[in-house]
Amino acid sequence: MVKLKIAENSYTSRLLIGTAGYPNFHIMTEAISASGAEIATVSMRRVKFTEDTAENLFTLLRERNITILPNTAGCFTAKDAILTAQLAREALETSLIKLEVIGDEQTLFPDVEQLLIAAETLIENGFTVLPYCNDDPITCKKLQDVGCAAVMPLGAPIGSGMGIRNPYNLQIIRDSVQVPLIVDAGVGTASDAAIAMELGCDGVLLNTAVAKAHRPVMMAEAMKKAVEAGRSAFLAGRIPKKLYATASSPIDGIIE
Repeated sequence: MVKLKIAENSYTSRLLIGTAGYPNFHIMTEAISASGAEIATVSMRRVKFTEDTAENLFTLLRERNITILPNTAGCFTAKDAILTAQLAREALETSLIKLEVIGDEQTLFPDVEQLLIAAETLIENGFTVLPYCNDDPITCKKLQDVGCAAVMPLGAPIGSGMGIRNPYNLQIIRDSVQVPLIVDAGVGTASDAAIAMELGCDGVLLNTAVAKAHRPVMMAEAMKKAVEAGRSAFLAGRIPKKLYATASSPIDGIIE
């Protein structure tokens, strides 16, 4: 099966996972392993750089050959997001950045104007930008056009667990962009991830759905299977929806 390609890197898993909100580091690492994810996102404004080496988040991820995707969560202006990305590149020696520029604390929706400014500036400075954005085809197209390596529209508000609220917009986005389309935010359970993939998305990024599940490791495994099943279903091609029944067995030659 074709791998997920982001810029010059290819990944077997199409599930990207977050590292926040787990009960402890042990459960977090077990959940990441169970998910099969090869990319883990880390908030640069919330992580502690002074922790003991044995429990250092970056060490734990690197030991497992996980690609670290720093993010700019908690930034409300392009200026703050750009500075955070620059600090991440210096600290982690990576040009990958998950770009978040939030509009307000209640909805955590992106500020599109500031997001576009930050994305263009970071790309000009050699970053590989993966922006968290609204499920708006026009915004996604603009982000692609300025050079983003992927677009990552929300399925629903961050941490809401409401699933894919607007599948029709995701379908339009799929038809509008050529870069990878990754659903970011709102996934609550495995069926949500499967739906995203069945719509033709290239991947799913999630955190809360696993970290806050009653059994995070079990949910991580469920998400892995859901993403794989959804991708296979998309590639296989579903049958058209019909209002009335169609017999699955031929009626020719039926016994009278």
